[in-house]
Amino acid sequence: MFTPAPSPRARRTSRRLLAASAVVAVAALSLSACSAPKADSGAGSPSFELTALTPAPTGELDSFTWSTHAEPNSLDYAYAFDYPDNQVLANVCESLLRWNADLTISPGLAVSYENPTPTTWVYNLRPGVTFHDGTVLTADDAVASMSRHLDPAVGSSWYTVYQNVASIEKTGDLQVTVTTTVPDSQFNQGMSGAPGVIESAATLAETGADYGNSTGGVNCTGPFSFGSWKSGESITLERYDGYWDKDLMAKSKEVKFVFQNDPNARINAFKAGEVDGGWMVPSNGIDQLKASSAGKIYFGTNTAVASMIVSNLKGTLGDVRVRQALTMAIDRDGLLKAAEQGYGTVTNAITTESVWNDADEATLQTAFGDLKKYPYDLDAAKKLVEEAGATGKEIVIATSPITAAFDVIAQATAAAATAIGLKPTIQTITPNKWTTMFSDPSAREGVDLFYTLWYQSTADPLESLSILRTDEFSNYGNWSDPEFDQIINNAVTISDPAARAAEAAKAQVIVNEQLPWLPLYDAPTVLWLGKNITGVAPSINYLYYPWAATIGAS
Repeated sequence: MFTPAPSPRARRTSRRLLAASAVVAVAALSLSACSAPKADSGAGSPSFELTALTPAPTGELDSFTWSTHAEPNSLDYAYAFDYPDNQVLANVCESLLRWNADLTISPGLAVSYENPTPTTWVYNLRPGVTFHDGTVLTADDAVASMSRHLDPAVGSSWYTVYQNVASIEKTGDLQVTVTTTVPDSQFNQGMSGAPGVIESAATLAETGADYGNSTGGVNCTGPFSFGSWKSGESITLERYDGYWDKDLMAKSKEVKFVFQNDPNARINAFKAGEVDGGWMVPSNGIDQLKASSAGKIYFGTNTAVASMIVSNLKGTLGDVRVRQALTMAIDRDGLLKAAEQGYGTVTNAITTESVWNDADEATLQTAFGDLKKYPYDLDAAKKLVEEAGATGKEIVIATSPITAAFDVIAQATAAAATAIGLKPTIQTITPNKWTTMFSDPSAREGVDLFYTLWYQSTADPLESLSILRTDEFSNYGNWSDPEFDQIINNAVTISDPAARAAEAAKAQVIVNEQLPWLPLYDAPTVLWLGKNITGVAPSINYLYYPWAATIGAS
C-alpha cells in the first residue's frame, strides 16, 4: 500500500493510544432499552451495567464544563486522530454520515447516499445547511474538504480511508460522487467519522496553515461553533442557533472543555463538582466516584482493545515464540484488576465483539472462540524463550505518566519479561511527546513495545485488522504476512457484511497466532456526569457524534 509522505504538521496519529482508563465494549448491545445486562469481568472482579442512555434532561443550561485528559493536538479534521481532538471536534464539525450510539450509521450532512456501481459512491447533500459564518453548504465545500485527504502536502492521518479513491467530483449543486479503483466496503463507513467531515471551502482557503489551531479555529455546521481556545487551559464552544437539525439543538448555550492532565486532579475535580463531566474516567477513581454524591458513573459500549504494540520485529521480539511467551507470562487477569480495577475482560483478539454485529455464530466462533488462549504459564513461556535462543536478550518498553494504568502495564510487562529470562528496560516519555510514538518512526527507534488503547471508528473489524497489512502507516512494527494481506485485500472488496466478516475472522486468527500486537483486555466506556447534567449516551460514538448537544439540566 502506498501512503503519501507526511507533512511536518501531519500524521499526528496518536489516535487510539491514550488509554486514560477504561474504554472498550465487552459485547455488542442494543440501545432500544435503557440499559444492558450486567457484564461479569471474572471471579473477584466487579460487575457493571452497560447503560444505553442517561436520564432525559428536564431543561436547558447556560453552560457546563467538561474535563479532558489532554489538550487536543488540532481541531483540523484531517489530523483529529485521538480522544481529546475528536470529542471536541464532534460537536463543531459534522460528517456526511452519523455514527450512532448503537454503532450503526445514518444520514448526516448527506441526506442520502447510493452505491450505483461497485466502485461508485454518490452523496446527496442536505439542502439549507449553513456553516457557522452563515454561508450555505454546497458540493464545492464537500469536494474541497474530502480532497484534502488525498493531498500529500496535507498528509492526512485519515489517508487510509481514501487510499482506493480515484476521484472526488461535484455532480450537482448538492451532489458529490466518489469513484474508487476497486470496490471498497470501508470507504462509506469512514464517512461517519472524521474522514467524512465537511468544512467551508472558503474557510480552508482563508485560514491556510492556521486552520484547526487556536488561532484559526474551524467553521463547520455542528450544533456548537468554535468560541475560543486558551492554549494549555481550555476550549469553549458556543451554541449555534442556526443549526439545521432542530431535534439536536444544543441544550446548553456553552460548553467549556478543561484540560486536566493529572488523573488524580480529574478525580478530585469530579468529586468536588469543579467540573460537570468527563469521558475516560481514570480507573483508580471509579470506585471512589461510584460512592460519591456529586454525580454518577455510567458504563457504555466501546470498540477499543488495550494492547502492547510490537514496534521492533528485527530485535528480540522478532521471533514469534518470544512474543507468544511474553503474552503467556503476563498475568492478564491480575493486570486487568491492577490497571482497570477489574472493569473489563481479558481478550486474545485485537477487536471487540461490538464490531462484529454482522457476523453469524460460526464466524464469531472462528473470530473469538477458536483463538489461541495464551493462559498464564511462566514455565511454558520460559521454555519458549529458551527454544528461541532469546534468554538474556534485551527489550525496551516505552511508557508515559499519562494515567496510573500506563505505569501498571509497563511494570507488569517488564516483570513478565524478567520472569522468562529477558532483560527489560522501561523508557519513560513525557505525555506531550507520547503522540510521536504513533506519528514519527524516529520516536520509536530503539523501542520494542509500547501501549495502546486502539479504538475503532466504525463497526467493522476490518478497520483494525487492515492497518496490519504490509506497509500500512499504523503497522508500527512492519509486520508482514502475505496470506493475511491477501485475505484483507479480498475482504475489503466484499459488499455483503456477513461474508466480509467471515473473511475478517480468518485474518483475526492469523493475528492471534503471530501476535504483531499483544492483546491484553477490553473494558467499557466510562462516563462521569455531575448531578447537575444529564442526557448523553455513554457510547464510544462520542468521538464523532455531537453528544454535547444532548446534555441539559438534570
